Amino acid sequence: QVQLVESGGGSVQPGGSLRLSCAASVTRFSTYVMGWYRQPPGKQRELVATITGGGLTVYADSVKGRFTISRDNAKDTVYLQMNNLKPEDTAVYYCNAARGFVGVWGQGTQVTVSS
Repeated sequence: QVQLVESGGGSVQPGGSLRLSCAASVTRFSTYVMGWYRQPPGKQRELVATITGGGLTVYADSVKGRFTISRDNAKDTVYLQMNNLKPEDTAVYYCNAARGFVGVWGQGTQVTVSS
């Protein structure tokens, strides 16, 4: 059974940075496509970024150049480095692990960007 545990959320001023981590309890972690999604207040969940086991990445246009997704297959962990944060980045951020038709979500971590 796959379990994902996110950490690293919090409150930050505009222009600040945060680094999210997602530790996966899973076998063959490198075979999963890992992703970060977010759900702003009152809105639907949306894609932030994904990364394959080989390191290929996809980003939402709204975060390109500011956020970086990475993974450490030896530690079964995926990261999201968020720089130059904006108030519109405020959301609950969720980690996702996907392989074939299987997708698993973490519990989410709150990120609040406010002055």
